[in-house]
Amino acid sequence: MSEVRVAGVGLTPFGNVPERTSRDLFGQASIEAFDKSGVARSDVDGVLYGNFMGELSEHQGHQGPLMAEAAGVQAPATRYESACASSGVAVADAVKRIRNGEDDVLLVGGAERMTNLGTAGATEALAIAADDLWEVRAGTTFPGAYALMAQAYFETYGGEHADLAHIAVKNHDNALENEKAQYQRAIEVEDVLEAPQVSSPLGLYDSCPISDGAAALVLTSESYAEEHDIDAPVAITGTGQGGDRMALHDRDYLARSPAAREAGEEAYSDAGIDANDIDFAEVHDCFTIAEVLAIEALDIESIGEGITAARDGRTTADGETPINLSGGLKAKGHPVGATGASQIAEVTSLLADEHANSDAVPDATTALAHNAGGTVASATVHVLEVVE
Repeated sequence: MSEVRVAGVGLTPFGNVPERTSRDLFGQASIEAFDKSGVARSDVDGVLYGNFMGELSEHQGHQGPLMAEAAGVQAPATRYESACASSGVAVADAVKRIRNGEDDVLLVGGAERMTNLGTAGATEALAIAADDLWEVRAGTTFPGAYALMAQAYFETYGGEHADLAHIAVKNHDNALENEKAQYQRAIEVEDVLEAPQVSSPLGLYDSCPISDGAAALVLTSESYAEEHDIDAPVAITGTGQGGDRMALHDRDYLARSPAAREAGEEAYSDAGIDANDIDFAEVHDCFTIAEVLAIEALDIESIGEGITAARDGRTTADGETPINLSGGLKAKGHPVGATGASQIAEVTSLLADEHANSDAVPDATTALAHNAGGTVASATVHVLEVVE
């Protein structure tokens, strides 16, 4: 199998830019990715693009060819939709295509335009990632769904809101020097605990923001990189995808994430490593409780112990395994179709010593990115390693 190299990455700043279209955002991210990669657009074999709510926010379907055009690429293009895991799934498919020799160069990424819908409109649009018949019609929103998961966790393993608050504080601290992050400001535990409640026990600062933004990756085969003298020292060495029942009431667990565990085990096996080899990780912290469930599912923390990881310093920037050095979805932002690819971009930059927070992990060689859809009915995990 061909090794998959990350030749170039591009990110727009994440934030509130309702006047900008998805094609505009993805075009910008693609320019940065191509400029960094040294890869000619004419060499691209295909475009794999993640987007969740384009039909709702921009009245735009059939987005694959549109985004290829925005990126200046003439190649077959496909849009991937798996809720918030849309571009994570696109990356997983791209890895398989390059490995099996079908393609040498792929442009992979995603974008989302959300803030033009307003808070109520975006919340309603996001809700379609849940089970419409049994959850949405009953009034369930994602803050409410993750609040149920947090309540189940507290009841099963213990913990309190203050433990979650430390996760929010940590991720805001990590975003301070990230120029692409939506929130570059520090908060305190008291700020989290005193913020307006959204759905008990989760408050405003337990929740990621509504965001606009895009991410793009230029992925190549090892042979292409060598033949064209491309400087691409980071490779995607493991990939996995997992799934779970859509509706919470149909699941065996509310306080665990089987889809993430399945994806993680597959990715670890694929890369020939285990969780002990991970130097740092970017995980899908759409709500603070989601980070807890993710690091436990990925065996970075034992079941029932992830709740104290940030409070006790195990996952802070100077901890044993830093989590979300980018600021995570919580502070960096969450334009849902872009998130999975953006995590790969952040991990690549951190490993290549090109990130504002690379100093936190100066000797890192192995990391992972975990992307989830809905209440983790879908999940992808990718292992990235320095190979040169």
